[in-house]
Amino acid sequence: MGEPLTLQMAGDLILDEPNPDALFDLARHQLKACDVLVGHVEVPHTARGIETHFDVPAPASDPAHLAALQRAGFHVATLAANHIADAGPNGVEDTIAELRRLGLATTGAGMNLTEARQPAIVERQGLRLGFLSYNCVGPRESWAGRDRAGCAYVHVLTHYELDHASPGGPPTVYTFAEPDTLEAMAADIEALRQKVDVLMVALHKGLGHTPATVGMYERQVAKAAIDAGADVVVGHHAHILQGMEVYKDRPIFHGLGNCAIATKALNVDGNSSPERRAWAERRRKLFGFEPDPEYTTYPFHPEAKNAILAYCEVDRSGVRTAGYRPCFVNRHSQPEVVGNDERGQAVARYVQDVSARAGLNAAFEWTGDRVQFYRRRNL
Repeated sequence: MGEPLTLQMAGDLILDEPNPDALFDLARHQLKACDVLVGHVEVPHTARGIETHFDVPAPASDPAHLAALQRAGFHVATLAANHIADAGPNGVEDTIAELRRLGLATTGAGMNLTEARQPAIVERQGLRLGFLSYNCVGPRESWAGRDRAGCAYVHVLTHYELDHASPGGPPTVYTFAEPDTLEAMAADIEALRQKVDVLMVALHKGLGHTPATVGMYERQVAKAAIDAGADVVVGHHAHILQGMEVYKDRPIFHGLGNCAIATKALNVDGNSSPERRAWAERRRKLFGFEPDPEYTTYPFHPEAKNAILAYCEVDRSGVRTAGYRPCFVNRHSQPEVVGNDERGQAVARYVQDVSARAGLNAAFEWTGDRVQFYRRRNL
């Protein structure tokens, strides 16, 4: 069967400050210590897009910043997300074009829905690895259509049920995937399954800035991906680590958190955009957190300093083992890879805690400087 390959998966990437290469300096060695490295590019990179106003738009980044991903060792970029169309069709087109020019394979976005649903496929040592990417959080305007640029998506519905006699009282919230788009995702996975040895699905999902919360739809969609043939599912979007579980002998990372994010677009002080400033103020109240004032380019929940670099050892039968390397984000927005020491053990306790609080079944153990939660049954 040959030696297994190592697939590494990083969380959200926003390269919105000068010198993006510096963001990877404390993790560069580990990022390159794999056969395939996957990351999620969160915002468009273009110099000619027009900022949209259907949601709180993320500012477009300089296309030249994407070269930092190539230099850090990334091979695949997933793109299906709520901000990919924030600079209009030009932003989608330019982001994809520049990533591909740099040699990164892309999936999850395109100039129409057919393109957005196309997989990325890479080959290493005769092993074919396939990747798909879907946005589960909206807004609708980010979704690709027959003649509209945007991302591949799964439409998630929210239902509020008041189950007691108190009009206006707190409801029970139910979330679930709309069947047609869930079946479209499954069809993509089934088609790709015939072409690759290992299949990863990335889902942009989750409740932002909220610890230990995995919504009803998140487990539904992740399990549907496994049922259709995925070997591993990874989530991102919440900008905070979420838990892990094993389903039908397949690993699921519900939220990888942030990898390398440097931006001032969500700061309150000095924000030149009234719209983004208003959202920065509102989200603190909505999600109940205050960013660390020393983290001027990392305006996230203080618990988002905990980070991971996920991994899977893979072969022709799929995933052999899965887990993560603990990381910690410093005040310069740099993720630092840590090992089985005091800081690494603190991150590991955090991951175990949020997994347990979310009711997930992952059991963790240290193997050297990595934490493992999955091992294939027949090994």
